[in-house]
Amino acid sequence: MGQAQLAKQDTANYRWWGAQWFQFFFRRQGRKRLSLTDIITYAFLIIGTVIMFFPVLWMVMSSFKPLENLNQIPPTFLPYHPITVTLPGYDRPLPLVDAKMPDGTVKRLARVGQLGIEARLIDPATPEMQPIRVRIENVTPVQEVRFDLTNYTTAMERFPFWTFLRNSVVITISATIITLLINSMAAYALSKFRFRGRNVIFLMIISSLMVPLAVIMIPVFLVISTVGWSGNLIGVIIPPAATPTGVFLLRQYMLTIPDELIEAARIDGASEWRIYWRIVMPLAVPALAVLAIFSFMWRWNDFLWPLIVLGGRTELSTLQIGLSSFQGELNVQWDLILAMTVLTLLPVSFVFFILQRYITTGIASTGLKG
Repeated sequence: MGQAQLAKQDTANYRWWGAQWFQFFFRRQGRKRLSLTDIITYAFLIIGTVIMFFPVLWMVMSSFKPLENLNQIPPTFLPYHPITVTLPGYDRPLPLVDAKMPDGTVKRLARVGQLGIEARLIDPATPEMQPIRVRIENVTPVQEVRFDLTNYTTAMERFPFWTFLRNSVVITISATIITLLINSMAAYALSKFRFRGRNVIFLMIISSLMVPLAVIMIPVFLVISTVGWSGNLIGVIIPPAATPTGVFLLRQYMLTIPDELIEAARIDGASEWRIYWRIVMPLAVPALAVLAIFSFMWRWNDFLWPLIVLGGRTELSTLQIGLSSFQGELNVQWDLILAMTVLTLLPVSFVFFILQRYITTGIASTGLKG
């Protein structure tokens, strides 16, 4: 009877998980009414959320807009598209507009073109008539909200999207795995081994953060060119694998792992590799998840280093390099750039969504012990 009641309670809890999330996000300091602290807290959180996510939401909405609407003043948040009509004698659809006539009436006409400060309009009912001229300030475009995927399909047809995506995925996943492996080994040695000069080595690793990337970029490129990695994906993956930030993050977290646990494993005859792989790595999952998110974002968004190493070869280029192909000296295709930028954000957002529950634990635990 007791087990049946517990099962029933678990089922009820599972069905009402939405209510639990609601209670979590709308918790109050006061039991019955909102206090001043609650009001200030929620106001601060709402303002911060708007500031953080509104530019991203604006970019997503703009990716559905046609190019002429991106330069529209005043700008619009929703993706408005002009309503067009196809008329005989014209090789392209004509946008509809509401024109204010000299007698004060408003007529819906089709816009043929523009001559100076006047728009040339025709009546869709009588397209054979000569166009009339109306001043631009008296013409209002007829638009509708439509989430059109033309920008996405056009951008994917203009350049080899799937080739760039494959290269970006290979580089990002390979570099992230190698980064986690190398940095965790260094962190394990610096946190659990006792040897002379350990702190000096750690300080040297941390101090390398002060060295600008531009200082070491040419020497590193000469090294990979000497070993034959120039113009190869491996030249993009290997050089930035070991990161001082990753070593610091993992080392500080591994310091919180009890030394007695390591000593007990050694007494039981476990090798250092087994202790590292079977004990330390599972316990350091929160910190590894945080480093995985950082590494994934670094490698996925990297532009300069792949551009230098790969030499602009199309078959080896990444998505970030491909985005630059839409920007010329005299023309910038903002509609296509926005569409491809949204697509490049999806993998990073997916990884962050999967691993975000480890972020607070991983970062908060890095400074508990020095």
